[in-house]
Amino acid sequence: MPSRRTVIRALAAGAAGALLRPYASLARAPYVATPLARAIPSSGEKLPVVGLGTWITFNVGDDPELRDESAAIMQAFFEAGGRVIDSSPMYGSSQEVVGYGLAKLDRRGDVFSADKVWIGSGDDGPAQIEEILATRPIDFVQVSYNVLDRDVEERILPLAREKGIAVLINRPFRQGALTRDVVQHPLPAFAAEIGAATWGQLLLKFIISHPAVTCVIPATTQPAHAAENVAAATGELPDEPMRKRIADYVGRL
Repeated sequence: MPSRRTVIRALAAGAAGALLRPYASLARAPYVATPLARAIPSSGEKLPVVGLGTWITFNVGDDPELRDESAAIMQAFFEAGGRVIDSSPMYGSSQEVVGYGLAKLDRRGDVFSADKVWIGSGDDGPAQIEEILATRPIDFVQVSYNVLDRDVEERILPLAREKGIAVLINRPFRQGALTRDVVQHPLPAFAAEIGAATWGQLLLKFIISHPAVTCVIPATTQPAHAAENVAAATGELPDEPMRKRIADYVGRL
């Protein structure tokens, strides 16, 4: 028969093991940093600064396999901490495919959906946007902005900041053309100084480091890239000297 001391030791070891098991499982779980969020000026609601675009990439029609692939992109995006999904009626089946993914993943309640309308003549767009911004109380404006296309830094972004208007950024990678160009060159060593592990993260960090930007909405066809994009909103952001360094480097490629 075991002694009383042996039984007590065994019970204590079992109790300690039971207490430690939850913590051991937590230690094995991957750590996901919380992405940076910024407030919508008009409401105060905070949004993660990297969202998900759906133009072209989610226009997959009724194909069940492609719809499931889109849902997988959304799942990776959500798991990384993303919340903002942008779409439009002019994006073909993208809105329906987003709806399919939200239903499949049961994520309808906590998603921030950005929608839009369009005008008959694209030539009327820039002037109309500027006049709305200047004279009307609006919550959001969406513009194109990236390390090479920076015209909005002159008037639109400062005006949005002055008026308290949230800014969504599209075409951060020039529909993929920018990333296809830069990946042919090595990622600069200084990218590590701000925690950018990939070209995509470096380009996104440049955008979201602008204080007027509320959220950037890159599109992708790869779940891993969706998570990688959201991760650009963690760690350090470039200050003004680093922003210039990034722009100068990319401009020389």
